[in-house]
Amino acid sequence: MISAYLDRFEGNLAVLLLGDEEKKLNFPRQFLPEGAGEGDYLKLEIELDEDARERAEEEALALLQD
Repeated sequence: MISAYLDRFEGNLAVLLLGDEEKKLNFPRQFLPEGAGEGDYLKLEIELDEDARERAEEEALALLQD
C-alpha cells in the first residue's frame, strides 16, 4: 500500500505526493474518493488484473489465428 498526500488541485488533476520521498504524481481528479480535498491523506493500492491480462492475451491470439 502506498501513502499519498493530496497537495493541491490543478484543473482536473490532483497533485499527490507519494510515500516518504514525496514523489509527485498528477492524478485525474475524477478518480479520487468523494469528499477528498487538499491536505487529505490517501491510501493507494495497485495490483495486477490477471483476468484482464488473460482476456487480452486470448484476444490477441485469436486475431493472429484468423
